[in-house]
Parts: sequence; structure tokens; C-alpha cells
Amino acid sequence: MVSGLYSWVSSMFTAFCFIFFSFILLLSLFSVVIFVLRLKLGCKCEICHAYLTSSWTEEFDNLCDWFTHLLEKSATGTIHIHVLGNTITANPENVEHILKTRFENYPKGKPFAAILGDLLGKGIFNVDGDSWKFQRKMASLELGSISVRRHGFDIVSSEIQSRLLPLLSSVSGKQQVLDLQDVFRRFSFDNICKFSFGLDPGCLELSLPVSEFAEAFDLASRLLAQRGLASSPLIWKFKRLLNLGTEKQLKHAIKMVNELAQKMINQRREKGFSDRNDLLSRFMGTINDEKYLRDIVVSFLLAGRDTVASGLTSFFCLLSQHPEVESAIREELERVVRSSDGRQQIASYDQMRDMHYLHAALCESLRLFPPIQFDSKFALEDDILPDCTFVRKGTRVTYHPYAMGRMERVWGRDCLEYKPGRWLKDGRYVPENPFKYSVFQAGQRVCLGKEMALVEMKCVVLAIISRFNIRVPNQKQTPRFAPGLTANVRGGLPVLVQEKAIVS
Repeated sequence: MVSGLYSWVSSMFTAFCFIFFSFILLLSLFSVVIFVLRLKLGCKCEICHAYLTSSWTEEFDNLCDWFTHLLEKSATGTIHIHVLGNTITANPENVEHILKTRFENYPKGKPFAAILGDLLGKGIFNVDGDSWKFQRKMASLELGSISVRRHGFDIVSSEIQSRLLPLLSSVSGKQQVLDLQDVFRRFSFDNICKFSFGLDPGCLELSLPVSEFAEAFDLASRLLAQRGLASSPLIWKFKRLLNLGTEKQLKHAIKMVNELAQKMINQRREKGFSDRNDLLSRFMGTINDEKYLRDIVVSFLLAGRDTVASGLTSFFCLLSQHPEVESAIREELERVVRSSDGRQQIASYDQMRDMHYLHAALCESLRLFPPIQFDSKFALEDDILPDCTFVRKGTRVTYHPYAMGRMERVWGRDCLEYKPGRWLKDGRYVPENPFKYSVFQAGQRVCLGKEMALVEMKCVVLAIISRFNIRVPNQKQTPRFAPGLTANVRGGLPVLVQEKAIVS
């Protein structure tokens, strides 16, 4: 009896192993077949061959730089990656056509929603139509008024005074390397949680607690970006079906993100939301669907944490290479904020609006290093772009802010130089055409949090440079970005911090 049972278990185990490894083998063969078919039967143009074989990596560190090179060589500023079914443009007229003139013909689309759906679900950045309009309307009520923006300013100022400055002081003068990118991520996460959800996760405490959420969110972001670059969606869908490889990792990461999002929703319910004005409370007053609330929470976490942190990281990297810009910002700060007794005060919300050079310096940094390096839509119907590029129905159409910031035909011969002065006329900031400078999108999908994000960045910049000298050990190194939904510097931004002497 026992012998028979043992034999049966052994047989079942052998059968399981055989089936499992057969699946692995089939998946590998399937991936190889897809790759070979793309090479043999697909487009044989130089660009597609370079993409499929990754030969572009011999000259370029990341895909965005390669795309920039191709777009610069293109007579129209538009290219087509046939194997991806992706038309990519850095032509401002095309961008205006996509985001404004024919807005209804270029939604996010189902293919895009499928790629990011496991993380963003039906959140505002992954939907179209009525769902998008509803979320945008609700968010605009929260972000549109001056009183709400001042409330956000107070939250940011409190986080700076109670956590950011003490943390920098704790490492000052100790030759202790601090990852400024990690600091900015923690700072931004605390702020978005306080402002949008009325909760304080305390990520920027002096102990710098390990954030499992941050690690899970970063991993999910990186793996979803890889999905979008796959030569065929069948590969990642097949792996997801079998729960293998990167898709297994992604599933685990998203599970952790979901748990945190649900925790936030539960905490808000326990504390009550009927008399609250934060973004989550507004949505909870009209939505009973827990999954929908979760999607909204994750979307605004992505917007509030990653983009601001990315923008600040790139800015301080550039600032270390351009001490004259830092000096000019300090001079402006002293001029605008000096009190009658000569002592420098903390800049107020209104005073920041008068700091035109600081605003220009941030816009110039975002031009060269936009947090969202490219954005894609899908054509509902056949169309012709202003540069005469034909777009077939179902084609993925991508506009590329990162590449646009490096186009000589768009920004002039000095396009690769960091020059805040290009934004100033007689000392005052002059905005650019939003379809030429599409860092915050444009048209109907223009970023609602643009002003809040810029105010948060200004607060951080002024607080740091007025009190500390930040030194990047390798100042001449250009930021190298890791793949993800937002631009993140590989290896972070290690800096040394030195507190300035206080002048009475």
C-alpha cells in the first residue's frame, strides 16, 4: 500500500517536472521563433535590424539617445520603427496635431492600456473617454485653486524644515556620500501622500527606513517599460499566462503595490473622509469601487513621486556642472527675499512667483532631461501628419520630449547646452510654445499638477542652495538613465554635503 502510494507520488512529481520544463522549453522556442520571424519576414531596413539585434547599443547608452540621433537625421523629424508599428516624432507641428488638432483620433488606446494595465489599471494615465474626463475633473477641483496650491506649499515647506534640512545637516562635513535621487524620491513620496491622501508615510525620517513599496514600484516600472519595448506583445503575454520570468517578478511587485494602496484607502476610511479635502477623500465620496480607488491612488503616486524626484535629480546634476547658474539663483534669492534688516528669509509662495531666473533654470533643466521622456497614443483612423507622414489606423504614435529638447531645428545650434537665459527677455521669464516644449504634455491632457510640481521643486532648490554646498564627485558625467516609466539615473546621484556658515 505504502509502496504503491510512493510510486504514485513519484510518478506525479516526474510528470509535473516534465510539464514544467516543457513549458520553459516551449517559451524559449516561441521567443526564438518570434525573433527569427521578425528578422526574416519583417522589415529589413537598417533601423529595424539595429533595433532587433540591439546593435544600436554599440554607439548609444540608451534607447532615447538612439531615437534622438535618428530623429535628428530625419528630414521631417519623424521616423517609423516598422517592427514595433511605432511612428515617432520630434516635430512640434506633429505634436500639436496629435495633442490638439486631432486629439480625438489619438487616445491612449487599448494596446497601451494593456501594457500598463496591471499597475495603473483604470487610473487617469491609462484611460480615455468618460473615465478620463471624470478623474480629470475631480483632480482639477483639487489642484486648480490658489488656496489648494498654498496648502500644498505649506506641506512641502513643513517637510523641508522638519526632515530634508535635518537629514542634510546630519551628513554635512562627514565625507559621507548621500544618494540625492533616493532622498528626493522619499521627499516626494511623503509630500504626495500628505497632500493627496492625508497620510504621512515618514520615508524621509533620519533613519531612512527601507521602503518595500518604493522597491516594488521601481521594479514594476522597469518591467512594464520592458513590455513596451518588446518586439511582440505575444512574448510578455505568454510569460504572464505561465507566470514565468520577468512577468512573475512583475506580479509579485504589483501585489506589494496593491497592498500599500489598499492600506491607504483603509486608513482614510478609518479616519473618515467626509470632512476632508485631500484628493483621495474627494474620490471616495463618489466612488464605491475599491479596485477603481486603488487605480487612482497608484496613478497619483506615480505622478507625484517619480516625476518631481526625477526633475530635481537632473537639475542638481546640471547645477554641479554650472556653478554660474547656482550663483545667479542665489543672487536672485537674496534680491527678492531680503528683509528690511538685511537678513535672508524663507521665500514665500508669492515671492517665488517673482523669481524668473529660478523658473527659467528649472524649465531649461526639464527641457534637456524631461521626467517623461516620451509618450504614446494610438491612431483610431488613418491620418496624415502635418509633415506629410501617413499614419495607418492602429499605429502607435509617439511624441518624444527628450529628443525634441535636443533638436537643432527646434532649439537652435546651442540646443545641447544648458542655458537658462534662453527663457528670459529683459530679465523676465517668457514661456515657450507648449507643443515645442511638451514636457508637461499639451492640449486637453496638459498636466494638471504642473504648477504644484514646479513650486515643490523651487522650494527644494532654494532651501538646499541657500544652506548647503552640494558637490557631485564626478561632475562632468552625463546622467545615464535606467529604463522605466519615468527617467531615473542609473546608480542614483551620489553627493557630498557641506553646510554653509550662517551669516548674521
